[in-house]
Parts: sequence; structure tokens; C-alpha cells
Amino acid sequence: MSIQIFPPEEIVETTVAGLPLSKSIAARALVLQALTPMSPAIPAGCLPDCDDINVLKAALEVRQGAVNIHASGTALRFLTAYFAATEGTDVVVAGTERLAERPIAPLVDALRSLGADIEYVAADGHAPLRIRGKRLRGGTVALDASKSSQFVSALAMVAPSMADGLRIELGGRVPSMPYLNMTLRMLEARGIDARMEAYTAVIPAGTLRYAEPECEPDWSAASYWYEIAAVTAGWVTLPGLRAGSLQGDSILASIGERFGALTEFTAAGAELSASPDLYSRLDLDMTDYPDLVPALAVTAALIGMPFEFTGVANLRDKECDRLEALRLNLLRLGVIAAVGRDSFGWEGGRMPISEIPSIDPCGDHRIAMAFAAASAFVPGLIIQEPEVVAKSYPGFFDDLAAAGFTISENVTTA
Repeated sequence: MSIQIFPPEEIVETTVAGLPLSKSIAARALVLQALTPMSPAIPAGCLPDCDDINVLKAALEVRQGAVNIHASGTALRFLTAYFAATEGTDVVVAGTERLAERPIAPLVDALRSLGADIEYVAADGHAPLRIRGKRLRGGTVALDASKSSQFVSALAMVAPSMADGLRIELGGRVPSMPYLNMTLRMLEARGIDARMEAYTAVIPAGTLRYAEPECEPDWSAASYWYEIAAVTAGWVTLPGLRAGSLQGDSILASIGERFGALTEFTAAGAELSASPDLYSRLDLDMTDYPDLVPALAVTAALIGMPFEFTGVANLRDKECDRLEALRLNLLRLGVIAAVGRDSFGWEGGRMPISEIPSIDPCGDHRIAMAFAAASAFVPGLIIQEPEVVAKSYPGFFDDLAAAGFTISENVTTA
């Protein structure tokens, strides 16, 4: 199925009712809840209703047999450590063809060095994985986390259950470091003195205690509304978003000022308004904030702001190769962007387009949402596979329609 999107006839002025709760916080909360003795279930009102969280929640209840986690890379990394460190489990963790291509070997190697019983079912270095759980000894482990900070978070969450706790020595700069900081802060809230010492994460052995679940709207999901506010010069209210968030992507409030989307935090949440004061360029190191890249890249291209994002190499290992998906789909809009070894940028080059663009999200939720706002410049823009947004934000297109966009289903694409 595909959809066709037409922009509002009037200036956007909307309150986004369906902004999901943070997927990153919820995923960690679910794993920590499962590791906490006598912990009550997390209320449904503190969990986003999206594919990633639903598959993780269901998988955490399994002890024997097959575990299908579909396309969730987060579930793959977190469950690999969880099952390996949970006595009595004997599972095979598998998912989609794309999931089997996503990095997991550095985490498996680290867990094996700590005594874990993990086998590759098909090809070495890739899911599916056969995991037989046991109590791990802990100690010190070296980990290459250059592909994903989730390797470190996965180990950190199970570290308190290890006999000797764990010191995780990190080689080089870890991408998405704010997500690791989130994990450590959530461990601290549960009574574990988790901390960073230079390039080593230190997590002592201990018993997790119950903590009230953290409930925050998702700042990564908010990026598409910053984009809409910027390209339509409209007003958008995002209920519940606040300064001082656990989420590193809250830096979006600061970045937004550069491309004309101003943030005012009020009792209602984050209120976005447009400003004519734009930076001449948008050059950013996105190592810590890779999930913001799709929305920021499309925003900058739409408003004619040249940009270069560095620290983006790991975006090749997401639900698709996000850098290539961005390049190809921007080209369909007439925008000639360039992919480097660890960069993605645009210097203003354009080419004419002769037909309504049909955006192929390549199975990636963030690509589909990032390009929806382009309908403000290209009325009738087509988005293929709109259902992929269910991975993180199932109600996105409903919220878009509530903001005044017209969405037609069942468009035939070439």
C-alpha cells in the first residue's frame, strides 16, 4: 500500500495528541523490570504502543523455545544479554532478514568471554542466536561499541546480576553516548551505583530495587514535528515534552533554533513556533544523536539550508542503510546530496523533477516520517509502505491528518 499527502490549506496550528512515549526509556524499563525481584508490571500507560516495545515485552516472558523479534534491533541486543544472564532460559532469538544483517557479534563475543552460552544458528556473527542462560561471572570485558551503544547498555543492565559486577572497557568513541548515560541513570534510580570512569562503564553487583517507571514523550518522534513547524512556518504543541529530559535527543530544542523552529517550554509541553532567523548552514556532529539525522536532513534540504552531518557511519546499520535511503529519496525531490565515509551533506545542488515523487522508505520508519513533511513543497507526494511507522509511531499519519494534511490511501505507484 502507499499513500498520497497534500498539505493544509491554512497555516498549521496543531496540538499533537498522539506523540508516543519514549521507546528508548520504555525498552530499558522493561528489561530492568524483568530483572528486578518482585517488581510489579509497568502500567500500560507508561509504555508506547509500537512494534519494538510490543515484541520486547512479549519476548521477556519467554523462557524456552523460539523468540521472534521481527525487525527490532533494540530487542535483539537487549534480549541477547538478558537471556544469556538469566538462568533457566533456552531460546532461539530470530527475526526478519534485515535483522539478521544487523551487528551483534561484538556483544556476543563480550558475553562469551564472561561465560555465556551463545551459538550462531546460521551464519557466524549474525542472528538467529541459540542462547542458554546462566549466571555470569562478570569482571572486566573489552567491548567494541563503535557500531552501537546498545551493546554497552545491554551488558550494563544485566551486570548487577553477575557475581563480580562488571567493568566495560570501551574502545574509541561510542555512538549515541546519551543513550548509555540514560541506561546508567536508570540503574542508579534502581539502587545500583553505575557510573562512567573515563572510557570504562562500571556497574557493581547488586540487587535491583523497584523504581517508579519513567514516562516521557519521545524526543526522536518529536523531530518530525520540528520539521513540520519549520517547513510550514506553523505552530505545533507537543504535550509532555520538557527540558531536563533523560533523552539525549532533547538537544533538538537547541538545534531547532538554527533552522527556525523555536521552542518554549510551558505547562502544556513544548510549544514550537517559526522564526525567520536562520543559520546560513547546518553543520553538526551527529555521533550522539543519529536518530535525528533523517528529519534534520530533509528539513534543511526543504528550506534551502546547506548542511554537513558527521559521525553518521552507523546509520548504515539501521532498519536500512539510512544514508543511502536519504540520498536516493532526496534525489527524487531534486536534491543532490552526498554520502561520505562518515558524513552526509548537501551543498545546494538541485535538479528539476518532472513527476510527483514516490518515496521508498526502504522498510525504515524514520525515513517514511521524515519525508512526509515534503508534501508541503510537493503536494501529492507519495509515501510507499506507510505502515512501517508502526515500529515506533503507529499514529503518525493520524496526527498528520489532524494537523490539516490530507492523506489518501491506495495510490498506485509505478
